This record gives sequence, C-alpha cells and structure tokens, in this order.
Amino acid sequence: MSQTGGSQPDDSGVGGADRARGRDRLHASVSGTLEAQILSGQRKVGDRLPSESEIAREFGVSTRSVREAMQILETKGLVRRRHGERTTVVRDDVAEFLGTLAITVRQLMSSDPRYLVQLMAVRRMIETEVIGLLMTLPEPIGQEVTQALEAMRRARDEQDFASFVEEDAAFHLALVHSAGNEILTVFYDNLFGLILEVIQVTSRVPSKSLEAAYAEHEEIYRLIRNRDEAGAKKLMREQIDNSASYLQVAIDNVMREGKKNA
Repeated sequence: MSQTGGSQPDDSGVGGADRARGRDRLHASVSGTLEAQILSGQRKVGDRLPSESEIAREFGVSTRSVREAMQILETKGLVRRRHGERTTVVRDDVAEFLGTLAITVRQLMSSDPRYLVQLMAVRRMIETEVIGLLMTLPEPIGQEVTQALEAMRRARDEQDFASFVEEDAAFHLALVHSAGNEILTVFYDNLFGLILEVIQVTSRVPSKSLEAAYAEHEEIYRLIRNRDEAGAKKLMREQIDNSASYLQVAIDNVMREGKKNA
C-alpha cells in the first residue's frame, strides 16, 4: 500500500467503516490538540502553524488527516487558510466577536435612534448584575471606582460639565471592571463608546445640578461599600431608568424637529 509523505501511515485509502472511524479519531486528535494550544495562548494570534507535512510527521498521521483537522479549526474561527501560505492562527474569539457586535448595534442606532433606549435596558441589566458580583468580593470597591468618583467630585467643584460627564461614564465602567468577570468586561467595553454618548445626551436634558448628580453617585458608592446590595441595585436602576426617560425626551425632540423640517 502506498504511503503519503514518506514514512507517514496512510489513512487516506478506502478501507471500510473501521478505517473511516480510525481516520476520524486521527484528525480529531490533531484538531483537539491544536485547538487547546490556541485557546491556552501557547499558539498566539498571528502565529503560522507548521506545514501540513510537518504536522503529519509530528502526530504520525497522513496529510489528509491534517487537512481535515485544519478544516475543523477553520470552521471554529481559530485559523485562516490561504492558498500557497501556511495556516495562520486568527482566533475569532469573544473580543473580536463582540467588537463586530458593537459595530452592528451602532449601525442599528444610526438608522433608528429608538434602539438607544433598548441599549439603556441592556445597560441596566448589566450594571445591576455587576453590583451582585461586587458583593461576592473581599473588597467590593476597587481603586478604579474610587478614582473615578474623586474625579467626578473635582469636576463638580470646578463646574466642569464635560469632564463630569466623562467621569460619570468612567465610574460605571470602573464598577464593571471591578467585578472581575472578563466576558462581561469585554462586552461592556465594546459598548462603552455608545454608553458614553448616551450619557452625554441625557445629561443635557434634565435640570439636575452637578451637585445632585454627584450626590447620587456618591450614594451608590456608599451603598456598595457597605454591602447594601438591595439599596445599591435599587438606586442604580432608578438612575439608569431616569437616564432612559431623559433619552426618550431627547429622541422625541429630534424626531419632532425632523418632521417640522421635512
């Protein structure tokens, strides 16, 4: 029986059901090992894998089994194959997927601003859940949160509206980061630009002073620090719901102006 690639075993011929099952096990072993190496970071994004013949020799399989393994990895978004080039690790993982998701969300919002109100509902769910996660930590308030609140205080004292709005967003971002859930952090980070824009819009609708806005955030900070989960969640929901109502007012105003000018 002929062999592929010199001394490699040939599992590419037609040898019945047993041979087919054996080949399935061979390429699954190759793809499983390489997938584990990619997901663990042993093989990094941008790395080029060895040639098919080199991988075949390493695993003691035929190049056909290697090609089948590469197809599996490509389907999972872990590698990219191009004719005449070595296979490259791309790992289209959570961060890249969520980045694409954020772009899609932005496109939806540009076509219909009412999607912004739906974003506020998502934000409320995330940030109230984050409070629950913070309660499980030895120290529920991280340094990043304290620094953001202090920056808000300085902006309040200086009556610096633009800086206050930015630090308002940074405070909420810091709470999410402090929770220690990496998936949630990646998701929120990808939506953060949109959330900041919403905060900038909603901050201009109500007549609430910077003093009152700061006091509200300071109270959320105090409740979390004192591990009053119910109180902190209640105030966070109220704050985001108020922002959503302000946002709706802003959207209604814009749509009314659009109809007038149509």
